[in-house]
This record gives sequence, C-alpha cells and structure tokens, in this order.
Amino acid sequence: MDDAFTLLRRATGLLPEGARAESGVTIDDVRDYQRHQEWELVLDLLMEIADEHPVSSGFWSLLVEAARQMRLESRAGWCEWRVQEAQHGILRARLSLLSAEEGGRRTAFPGQGRLRPLWDIGNRAPDGGQAVNVARVWVEGAPGLAPGESATVRLAPLSPEQWRHVQPGDVITMHEGGPVVGTAVIIEVTPPSGPGREGDR
Repeated sequence: MDDAFTLLRRATGLLPEGARAESGVTIDDVRDYQRHQEWELVLDLLMEIADEHPVSSGFWSLLVEAARQMRLESRAGWCEWRVQEAQHGILRARLSLLSAEEGGRRTAFPGQGRLRPLWDIGNRAPDGGQAVNVARVWVEGAPGLAPGESATVRLAPLSPEQWRHVQPGDVITMHEGGPVVGTAVIIEVTPPSGPGREGDR
C-alpha cells in the first residue's frame, strides 16, 4: 500500500487543473506545500479545494487512507462521509430540535454521523400509513446538537433511492422511536459526482 504522502500526491493529480479553494489556494500552492513536506496542511487544502469542485469517490478514498495513516481520525471520518456523498449525492438541511420541555431529546447528540434517526419524508407504507426512513446526521461546524438548538446538517440516507423525491424547501421530521424530536427544511440536493476517474476503488 502507498504511504500517506504518495496518496496525497495521487489525490492532487485527480483535481482539475486550475482548481482553487474559495480562499484562493490553488493546486500549485498544494504542490509547493508538498515539496516542503507539510502533509497535514496538504490534506486540509485538498479537502478545501474539493469543496469547490466535484470530485470522484476515489479522490476522497485516497484522503481517507492518508488521514488514517497520519492518525488524523476526525479528518478520516469526514473524508469517509464525502466518499458516500460522491457516490449518492449531497443532502443538506436546516435542522431544529425540539427542547426537552417540548417533548424532544434530553441530551445532545454527537454530530459526526453516528446518530441514525428515523425521518418522515412523505413516503407511505403498503397499507397507506406513515413510513419512515433512516439517515445518519453530520452537524456542520459543531461537535453536536443539543435540544432546542438549530444547525445546518448533512444527511446520509441508508436507502438513498427512497429519498430521490426530496427537494429544497421540503419540510421533513426527525423521529427517535415514535415522537417527533426535530424538524428540518431541505436546503440543498446535489446529485452524485460524475463517473469515477483513476483512483476510484
């Protein structure tokens, strides 16, 4: 298996020429940091540039392995999430949790994709009753979300094909067991990235 530094160089080669981050950082800057062996910064910049350009799941898979070899587990977890988004699309929403007094959760939940709540997205069971669908939750810019709080989240459906009808502006509800514990407004639906390129698994 390639070492982390080779993996990062391979990932750099998968970005389109001229790609740059919102901050203005370019691929040439990344290569310069590679020459100076600033590998953790290289990883962060590759992630930043990829936020602005559609990339293959293979690109993110290279970053997952590089981050693991560098023992950067939180970054590896985020890159794993992005592998899934490259394959199935991006689904973002503004989630508001009910307070405990309103019948919501009593504790905060961790925001790095470990919670797998149920969602009412308008699907129906064969008998015409309510059907709910599972999707993991990643909270953007925060370690978690507490009762009564709101945040932008990314959703990773367990069965993405059952979510194809969901569009920006749709309101869906989050459930743990039976009761509603939160309401989310869909703010972004992005289809999967194009066909994979070299580096895809």
